[in-house]
Amino acid sequence: MSKRRGFRKDMELRKIIIFIFFFTFTSQVKAEFIKPNELLDPYEVIKIQLEALKNNNKKDEGIKQTWLFAHPDNKKATGPYPRFRIMLYGQQYRHLINHSSHKIKLITNSPNTYVYRVEILTDEKKLFFYEWHVQKGSDDNCKKCWFTSAVSQPVDQGNTI
Repeated sequence: MSKRRGFRKDMELRKIIIFIFFFTFTSQVKAEFIKPNELLDPYEVIKIQLEALKNNNKKDEGIKQTWLFAHPDNKKATGPYPRFRIMLYGQQYRHLINHSSHKIKLITNSPNTYVYRVEILTDEKKLFFYEWHVQKGSDDNCKKCWFTSAVSQPVDQGNTI
C-alpha cells in the first residue's frame, strides 16, 4: 500500500510541475509579438491585427500588436504609440477593440497596395464596415513588408438581430 501512495504522490507532483511549466511557457508565448517581415502577405497582416484587437487585454497588447503593423508613414501622422492607443479607444475605432467576429474581403490590389473591406461584429451585435489599406513599407529595414497605411471611418450597418 505504501508504494501506491508514493506512486500517487509522485504523479501529483509531476502534474503540478507540468502545470507550472505549461503556465510559464504559455505566459511567455503570449508576451511575444509578431513583427513585420517579408514572409507575411497583406491578408495575414490584417488578420494578425484584427485577431490582436479582438483579443485585446488590460495591458492593451492587442493594440500594441496592431501598432507594430502601422505603416511607418502612417505612424508619422498618428504620432507615437500612446496617441495611437487613445485614437483606437476613440469613437471611430473603438468597435475594433474586443469585437465578436470579423470578415475580410479583398476589394482591389496593385503591386504595392491592397484594399480590403473588413466587416466587424461587435459584442452588442452591431455591424460595422471598414475599408482597410495595406501597403509595402517605406523604411530601409522592411521595404518588402506589408503595413496598414489607412483605415476608413466605420460605416454603421445597424444591429444584426
